Amino acid sequence: MLQNFSIFNTIYNDAPQPWQLGFQDSAAPAFTGIVDLHNIIFFYLIVICVGVFWVLGSIMYYFNTKNSPIVHKYLNHGTLIELIWTITPALILTVIAFPSFRLLYLLDEVTSPTITIKVIGHQWYWSYEYSDYVTDSGQSVEFDSYMIPESDLELGQFRLLDVDNKMIIPVDCHIRLIITGADVIHSFAVPSLGVKIDATPGRLNQSSILAERTGTFYGQCSEICGVWHGFMPIAVEAVSVQDYLAWIDSV
Repeated sequence: MLQNFSIFNTIYNDAPQPWQLGFQDSAAPAFTGIVDLHNIIFFYLIVICVGVFWVLGSIMYYFNTKNSPIVHKYLNHGTLIELIWTITPALILTVIAFPSFRLLYLLDEVTSPTITIKVIGHQWYWSYEYSDYVTDSGQSVEFDSYMIPESDLELGQFRLLDVDNKMIIPVDCHIRLIITGADVIHSFAVPSLGVKIDATPGRLNQSSILAERTGTFYGQCSEICGVWHGFMPIAVEAVSVQDYLAWIDSV
């Protein structure tokens, strides 16, 4: 009943907004971890900046020519302060390193994938191959995904982001992505799912995603790949398992 009131409805930010400064809303544990790490490091950054500017301001105020007219010409070493500004950054970097490496190794881990999807970057579109399924002709389920031209956009579709064929995935399932390029280096990036991996010709890169909620998540090629680099968007639609099975049965 509470969902009938707009104040209790959650509106997710799964597409970039004009002049957006913050992150998109997370739809995967990987991106949640990335945002949490960013917030932790940003806290240390604020503390360091406050300390540095306080020291600089204090020096400028207390040791200017008016307040401190005596110049210590031969005072050019300070062992204690040198130890402090050498050891303290090392300790801070050590503290930051532990959660950073932990998240890095977790992102590289592929946990018992339910589905494997091969993603191929072309100039200038994407191809998706669901090798776990075959059609009536015995071929793998595969299709190309092109950006919808601005003249063909319908109400509610995003300019430069919506495509004619979205990559469909089920929620709460581990998906393994095998990513490569057919011509030049591309980069498959979907911020809300916490994935960004290069599509390199002649090489297979592997990544894993897990969508925690339904929705359509947008991304773009993040490696300059030619004149139409900005016109090969990515659209990933996460649906329920029942809807996913119905979709895969229809293709």
